[in-house]
Amino acid sequence: MTVGIIVDFLWFPIGTDSFLYSFFSTICYRLEHQKWGKKFPVVMNELYSGSLSCNSIKTCRREIETIEKKFKRLSSSAVVWSLENLNEKPPWGEDISGDITNLAEYFITCDGKNLFDVLKAALKEAEVEQVDVRIKKV
Repeated sequence: MTVGIIVDFLWFPIGTDSFLYSFFSTICYRLEHQKWGKKFPVVMNELYSGSLSCNSIKTCRREIETIEKKFKRLSSSAVVWSLENLNEKPPWGEDISGDITNLAEYFITCDGKNLFDVLKAALKEAEVEQVDVRIKKV
């Protein structure tokens, strides 16, 4: 199954649910000192829950931009695959492209796009259309 973002009738594929959970786990562990939603409540609570109201999109975009800036300062080795099991490693281990030099470049979707770019594109589209954003498995 693939997890993705739905904006109106548009589909933005992401990847497996464990891949997406890793993204949120890394935010919580590396940027929020293991306090889920403390610094990024809209991203971590609303978006992660699977439903982001169109009223929260601007705030979500700002939070995503801040997270991306902070991830650029961290090594790709700082990835957290699972907040519940910090010893768990990605299925590919440490075998990643040499082009990935920081954590902002680490999260690449199943169709080869940077996750931050996908999130920003989906949020921009939702803002233009004035619709909610949903995360779904298909």
